[in-house]
This record gives sequence, structure tokens and C-alpha cells, in this order.
Amino acid sequence: MFGQLIATLKKSPKTIVFTEGTDPRILEASARLLSGNFLKPVLVGNPEEIAAAAEDAGFNIRGAEIADPANYPEMDAMVEQMVELRKGKMTPEQCRDALKKGNYFGTMLVKMGKADCLLGGATYSTADTVRPALQLIKTKPGNKIVSSCFIMVRPAASGENEVLAMADCAINIKPNEDELVEICRETVECAKIFGVDPKVAFLSYSTLGSGKGEDVDKMRNACEKAKAAMPNTPIGGEFQFDAAVSPVVAKTKHITDGVGGHANTFIFPDINAGNIGYKIAQRLGNFDAYGPILLGLNAPINDLSRGCNAQEVYSMAIITAALA
Repeated sequence: MFGQLIATLKKSPKTIVFTEGTDPRILEASARLLSGNFLKPVLVGNPEEIAAAAEDAGFNIRGAEIADPANYPEMDAMVEQMVELRKGKMTPEQCRDALKKGNYFGTMLVKMGKADCLLGGATYSTADTVRPALQLIKTKPGNKIVSSCFIMVRPAASGENEVLAMADCAINIKPNEDELVEICRETVECAKIFGVDPKVAFLSYSTLGSGKGEDVDKMRNACEKAKAAMPNTPIGGEFQFDAAVSPVVAKTKHITDGVGGHANTFIFPDINAGNIGYKIAQRLGNFDAYGPILLGLNAPINDLSRGCNAQEVYSMAIITAALA
């Protein structure tokens, strides 16, 4: 999967902002990206501190751009644009103070077209990545929410990786029917970028009416709305997970829609199910989990786990740039 993404990026290299420019994991990933010559890092922070941190850690970041909020030549223009974007919710002084922080400053670099995408969160929370993105990048026209998906990858005996998409496992706590449709649409488009031919299952504790209840109704109704909104995408449900992935179980339950037993893109009813589900696949199913990949924004902004390593930063940088 990554070989294909890198080949695509080499044809059209992108620029990515890292909001924590002195972090050793960011520096190691940046050095590796620079050596590949397909993705240019922009490191946010003090140039002397970044250079010292890179030297101490032994990483060559020659060729990376360094953007210092304390001495940025276009700061006045950045403040002016941010004031306009916040539409009276923040004063120029408040905007200037916010832009001293790497997450807001980096997000504005993307907004102003100085970079194609952003990856942050190695040292701060998901909320601190999502908040500036919502306030400044904002959602795509027609979208009402930001959602997320995980791309799950496992080597297969055939030599080709098994790739799945799971959503929403990180952002929306209890999405309603219309939000689930939006999550489905964004996840399908994301899955295609990573080589998945989406067959979408709306998951539940019920298969086609075998169970009853509000949560079952929600997934059944959301599934029908998604089918109507995306007539060219195979979508099925509501399904229990085994009916979604096992041809034998799907046949036993008389599922004939082509999705049952063969699903590779999964829409969970809420964040509890989604978060538990992807982590079971990761820890017991030996899938590598890439994400959360934020969906629905006007530009690719992604979040790192604070427990990430340099390999994860490198991988998520490629994924983020692939969305640009």
C-alpha cells in the first residue's frame, strides 16, 4: 500500500506541516521523508532549537523548511485572515496569542496555502488538533461534521495486503442517522485512496431485523439512507459482524446482497463499538492500524497518538499527504 502512495507522491510532491518541530520522533520521520524526496516537511518552532534537537539526535533535516511563529514575516497577514475566519469570535490580540502555538500556527499555514496538509498531536490531545482545524480549515461544503476512520492493514499469504476501513472510531460519540450517512460517504472515498474497493457494512447486534431496538432501527435507517445517497456503492445492513465478513454465516442468514460475507468497510453505531472493534482487530487480528484519519475537512489535517513512534509518524505523514 505505501509503495503505491509513495509512487503517487513522487509524481506530485506535497508539503506537510509538523507542529512539533523539536520532537525527536518528528525529526527522525522528517529526515527519512527528506531522503525519499517525495514529501517536504515544514517544522514549526524556533530554528536554533530545532537544529540543536536534530543534531543531538543525529538526524539530517537539511532541506526541511522551518517556520517560527515568533519571527514569521507574514504574521500580520495571518492574524488578519484568522480574525476574518473567526468572524468576531476572537479579537486580533487573541488571534495573535493563539498563533504563538504550533497547532494554530501550523493550521493557518495550510489555510494560507503555504503547505498542503498537517500532522500534529505527538505531544498534545486530539482536541487540540481538531479544534483549530474546525475553526480555520472548516468542513467541506455540504458536510456538517468531522469524522474519522482507521485504515487496517494485514499481510496476506498471497503477498497482497488485506486492507479494511473502519469508522467512526475516534471522533463522533453517538452519531445520528444522517451523520452515519456522512461518515459512510467520507469513509468510502478515503478507502478508495488506499486501494480498497468498498463493500460497506452498517454494523449492529442485529442482522436484517433479527434484533429489535432503537440502536438497530438507527443502523437500518442509516443504511437505507446511505444506499439512496450512494447508489453506485455496495452497501448492506444492518449486519452483525460475522454476517458481514463470513460467507458461510451470510449464506446461513440468507443474505444475498453481495456485501454480506464480503464487507471490507465497516460503519459502527457509535464510538464505543468503533474504538473497541478496531483495537480488537489490531491486537488480536494482527492488523496494523493507521489513524485516526480525519475526514470531512477542506484540507488534510491528521492527529498522532502521544505514544507514537517515528515509524508511525512517517506512515501517517504519507497517508495525510495522500489525501491532499
